[in-house]
Amino acid sequence: MDILMHPIANSVIFSAIGIVILLLTYWLIEKITPENTWKEIVEKNNLSVAIVFAAFIIGISMIVSAAIHG
Repeated sequence: MDILMHPIANSVIFSAIGIVILLLTYWLIEKITPENTWKEIVEKNNLSVAIVFAAFIIGISMIVSAAIHG
């Protein structure tokens, strides 16, 4: 049973670390940009900002994934 639990525990730990890193980078970008990006996306329906932030999230996720896999 230990052989099965070790990889699962590693996956959960690294996934949590990846999510925390993603949220921290989003918070950092939110502080750097002059406008409130969430307000732009949700309230003003700015599709351009939504596409840029979707690309940002995918890019950061790929970087975190590559760092975890080594």
